[in-house]
Amino acid sequence: MGREILPHERELRGWLQRRLVAPQDVEDIVQECYCRLAQLSDISSIAKPRAYLFTMAMHLAQRQRERARVVRIEAFPESLDDALGSDTLTPERIASARQELGRVQAAISALTDRARRIFIMRKVEGLSQKEIARALNVSEAIVENEAARSLRTVIKLITGQDGDLAETPEPARARARRR
Repeated sequence: MGREILPHERELRGWLQRRLVAPQDVEDIVQECYCRLAQLSDISSIAKPRAYLFTMAMHLAQRQRERARVVRIEAFPESLDDALGSDTLTPERIASARQELGRVQAAISALTDRARRIFIMRKVEGLSQKEIARALNVSEAIVENEAARSLRTVIKLITGQDGDLAETPEPARARARRR
C-alpha cells in the first residue's frame, strides 16, 4: 500500500484544501482513507491507486458535507443515564482498549528512534513537516519519507500484515533498522 498510496498524501491534502474542505476535516478525511485502505486484504487489484485514493477522499468529503447539512431531530432522553448508556465503560471495553493501545505502542516501538520521533510529532502532536524538519534539523524530504515509512510500518503491524504482534518488538525493530 505504501509505495502506491503514501506518496500522494501531500497532493491529496492540497487538493482537499482547494476544494474548500475545512483544515480539521482534511486530516479526518486523510486518516479515514488510510483506515479504509488498511482494512483491504489486498490492493493489488487496484489498477490506479492514486485515482482510487482521490475518489475515496472525494466521496468522504461529499458525505461529510451532506451530514453537516442534515439537522437531526431526536427525542430528548428521559434522563442523562439514557443518553450516556452506550458510552458506559465496561470491563470488556476497558480490556479491549488496553489491548489496542498495547498493539499501537508495540508498533510504534518497532520504529527507529528518529522515525518514532517524526511519527509522534506528525501523527500525535499534529506538527507540520516544516515544523518537524526545523525542530530536528533535517530536510523536509527526510521528514516526509520517514513519516511515510513509519505509517506503513505501523499500519502493517497493527493490522497484522507483517506477522504477529505477539512476537517481541525486537525483530520488527531490527527489520526497521535494516532499511
